[in-house]
Amino acid sequence: MSFRFKQFSVEDNRCAMKVGTDAVLLGAWVAVNHSLRILDIGTGCGVIALQIAQRTESNVHIDAVEIEMIDAGQAQENIVQSPWPQKIFVYSKPIQFFVPDYSYDLIVTNPPYFVNSLQPPTPSRAQARHTSTLSFPDLIQNSARLLKPDGRLALILPTAEGNVFKELAHQQSLYLIRETAVYTTPHKPQERWLLEFSRSNKKIASDKIILFDSSGKKTPAYENLTVGFYL
Repeated sequence: MSFRFKQFSVEDNRCAMKVGTDAVLLGAWVAVNHSLRILDIGTGCGVIALQIAQRTESNVHIDAVEIEMIDAGQAQENIVQSPWPQKIFVYSKPIQFFVPDYSYDLIVTNPPYFVNSLQPPTPSRAQARHTSTLSFPDLIQNSARLLKPDGRLALILPTAEGNVFKELAHQQSLYLIRETAVYTTPHKPQERWLLEFSRSNKKIASDKIILFDSSGKKTPAYENLTVGFYL
């Protein structure tokens, strides 16, 4: 299926995980200023890497790592067809074996998060959604390995899993510095955390966003956040 955004399009028909609200939220929310080297872990079809490419200057270097070869191939096709083919570089390998010659100012990821639930029927979808190939401790350890001393890690997770991740990251001296609670509607419980971590134990900047009002219309906050992307 093709998804058209304002400045690029992505195909995700061969990818285990499809383009969804989580990825677009993270790609629009993450702070990219002062980041010259950026890593997208588990890029899938490449949508977050492309969002970041749109939001950054031409001298920014973006690496996109994807364990699934088919997904990495489709990400590469999407990037070649985009306005930024020279900014994004795709690598098909597990992040545990990714060893670049440099460190990153920013790492972003829409990670697998199902720990104990029923596995999906296809192995590729299982890898994309379940922590069996990238556990939270693995993600934290490898992010710490790949970040510059003043680098940041940003991700999106369901509420309960995000609370677990915050505690695990703190134990490994990656401190929460920014969080946004995501609500689909005003009357539903919180569904997601947008989280940003660094090695500096600063005061946490906390806020929330509601995506749709009671009538199902996008809220001004959601529209403003994603105005650069959605048609």
